[in-house]
Amino acid sequence: MKKLLQLLVLFSLAALALWTTLLRPKLTPVERGRRLAEATGCFGCHGPEGMEGTANPGRAEKTVPSFKALMMYAKSEQEVREWIRDGVTTARSKSQSWRADREAGALRMPAFGKRLKPHQIDDLVAFVMVASGENSPKDSLALAGRSRVQALGCTGCHGRDGRYARPNPGSLKGYIPPWDGEDFAELVRDRKEFDEWVRRGNTGRFETNPLAMYFLRRAAVHMPAFERFLEPGDLDALWAYVGWLRGRSKGGAVSDGPPPESP
Repeated sequence: MKKLLQLLVLFSLAALALWTTLLRPKLTPVERGRRLAEATGCFGCHGPEGMEGTANPGRAEKTVPSFKALMMYAKSEQEVREWIRDGVTTARSKSQSWRADREAGALRMPAFGKRLKPHQIDDLVAFVMVASGENSPKDSLALAGRSRVQALGCTGCHGRDGRYARPNPGSLKGYIPPWDGEDFAELVRDRKEFDEWVRRGNTGRFETNPLAMYFLRRAAVHMPAFERFLEPGDLDALWAYVGWLRGRSKGGAVSDGPPPESP
C-alpha cells in the first residue's frame, strides 16, 4: 500500500510538471489584453479587435474611434492608460469644448479604473498599442519582413503583427502561438527550424516525434507550406522581423537582429 501511495504521488507530481512545462497556456500581455478587451465589452463600441468603431450620433466624428486612429486621441502609452482607467486623458478633461462634445454623443467612453486591476489595465494598454499599428521596426530588413507577413497572409492566423493567440481547437494548448511569446521558443529552436516551418509547415524535429505529430494532426488549423509563395530574400526578412518583435517583447532594448538560438 505504501508503494502504491508513493507511485500515486510521483504520478501526480509528474502530471503537474507536465502541465507546468508543456501544457499550461503562456499568454503574452498583448494576448491577455485582447481577450480582456473582448470580455470587458470594448469591441462592442470599437468593433472587432478594435478595428472599426460603431456609429456614435451626436459626436463631431460621427463614430467611435477605432484603435487604428489612436494617434489622433493619445500621444503616448500613458494617455492610452488614462483613457482606459479614467475614460479621458488628463489633457482632454480640461477642455470645455471636448466635454460639451462628449455630452452630445450617444456613446461615452467608460472609466474602467474601478473595475480592473492595474496589471489588467497594463495588458489592455499593450493590446491597444499593437492594434494601433504604430510601432514598427527601424531596420529596413525587419520592416520588409513585416510587410511580407501581411502579404503572405500570416496575420490572418497569427493576428496583428503576429502577436495574437487565436483559437485552434485540437492543438496542444488550444491556440495558435504568437511569435513574441514563450511558446515560439519551444517550437522554433533556431534559424534552420524557422525556415522549415515557413517552407514546409513543419520541422524534422516534430515529424519524428509521435506525440507532437498527434497534436499537429488533431489541430483544426495547420501551418501552411509557403515554399512556392516565397520571394527571394523573404526568409531573411521574416527572420529579421521576428527577431525585432521578440526583442521588443522582452522589455529591453529593441533588437533588430534574429532571436538568439537555444543552447
